[in-house]
Amino acid sequence: MKQIIILMICALVPFSVQAGDIAAGKTISVTCMACHGADGISPNDLWPNLAGQKEGYLTKQIAAFRDGVREDPMMAPMVAPLTDAEIADLAAYFSSLK
Repeated sequence: MKQIIILMICALVPFSVQAGDIAAGKTISVTCMACHGADGISPNDLWPNLAGQKEGYLTKQIAAFRDGVREDPMMAPMVAPLTDAEIADLAAYFSSLK
């Protein structure tokens, strides 16, 4: 019974999936390169690799930094000006990398 209720709720909850533009994400990623590397592979253990991460995960985490849900003094100013579309573009780009 619980499973049926959960499925019904999931079917009724509106959501939007915004496919990002990989080329636009590559352009935007220039500001990310200093810490996360030119190809999304960080040169330093302090910062994570972004290449190959799941698109949804990247979207959620970048938005969380932008919205103040996740706090980091270095990330906050980097992502503060990003729109939802730009975040989707970045996520599409980095998730496309191996």
